[in-house]
Amino acid sequence: MNIDEMLASARATLERAEPADAWRLQAEGALIVDIRPIGYREAEGEIPGAVPVERIHLEWRLDPASDHRLPGVRPDRPVVVVCNEGYASSLAAADLRRLGLSLATDLVGGFRAWRAAGLPVQPGGTPAVP
Repeated sequence: MNIDEMLASARATLERAEPADAWRLQAEGALIVDIRPIGYREAEGEIPGAVPVERIHLEWRLDPASDHRLPGVRPDRPVVVVCNEGYASSLAAADLRRLGLSLATDLVGGFRAWRAAGLPVQPGGTPAVP
């Protein structure tokens, strides 16, 4: 299997969110998780209310069974994973589904699509959850 096949397989398990859908989901209580490195968040900004979690820590912070999970993570709460352009987030969201977060998905086009859609952006630099 190559990366294109892995990506297609991951996306086949998701109902991916367009930027306007992700914004609506956030307003309805979904957790937006930004897995971009801090350099990208500092340079391009952040989605207000998104929780920055480094990709390397994602599964530990969002596994509903983990003692290290973020507050409010539940199998019945939608989670929208955001990367820069919507590739790494697809793989990450599929991993979260395997952990039991059946409502996990990702943002089509990533942060750049969110910004291009004219949705709210705030200055970046929020430290990631350790």
